[in-house]
Amino acid sequence: MPKVKTKRAAAKRFKLTASGKIKMKKANLRHILTKKTTQYKRSKRKAGYVAPSDMPNVLKSLALK
Repeated sequence: MPKVKTKRAAAKRFKLTASGKIKMKKANLRHILTKKTTQYKRSKRKAGYVAPSDMPNVLKSLALK
């Protein structure tokens, strides 16, 4: 059985933390920012974490499990 390759798109979007969570950037901060509130945009700057229900798919894309 050959090794499973990492999906390069996933490798650029997700990072694995020491505690086992998957860190990602939050969406909706690319364009049409004038109508979005400052508080909303500020909250989007912080890193987000992948939901537990999505973890198996992301880990498969990263070729970790």
